[in-house]
Amino acid sequence: MSKKEKKEEQAQEQKQEEVTEEVVELTEAEQLAAKLAQCEEELAASKDECASLKDQMLRDRADLENYRKRLIRDKEDSIRFANENLIRDLLQPLDDFARALEASESSKDYAKVHDGVVMVNSQLYTTLEKNWGLERIEAVGKEFDPQRHEAYQVVVDDSLEHETVLEEYVVGYALHGRVIRPSKVKVGKPAV
Repeated sequence: MSKKEKKEEQAQEQKQEEVTEEVVELTEAEQLAAKLAQCEEELAASKDECASLKDQMLRDRADLENYRKRLIRDKEDSIRFANENLIRDLLQPLDDFARALEASESSKDYAKVHDGVVMVNSQLYTTLEKNWGLERIEAVGKEFDPQRHEAYQVVVDDSLEHETVLEEYVVGYALHGRVIRPSKVKVGKPAV
């Protein structure tokens, strides 16, 4: 091979390498373009998903707010009408009381008026005890309990071993075991 042939061969090899490099460069450019297209697709899909999730979150938040408002409204209604059954139970004793008052106006027989008032009083307490869990707090003769009794007067009595309720001024009541009004009482206290 002559020098000229060698140079031509080298020039041809160099051209081939340049073409190969261009092909490689085109291939890398195509790869980058393909990767860019893929990233753009993923970005678009992510944006769609984000928008969908945001929309769902706003809907859920609105549902939750509506639920909260409905609960508040239901609670207010429950409080407003909580005593409906109690009032309904008290209507009969109130009617009987009205009849007793009418009878007292037309008749001067105070024994009958007294009996009517006693009957209405008994009916009221029976209704409240049976249907609503109201209990009278027993006081007289019982040991003084500051949870159930309120001392209005204290007297020293040597005959007592412990603090005892001697007299009841105002009846106390408990509702299902919880004191709603303590008895107001006179307490006998042993001498120290």
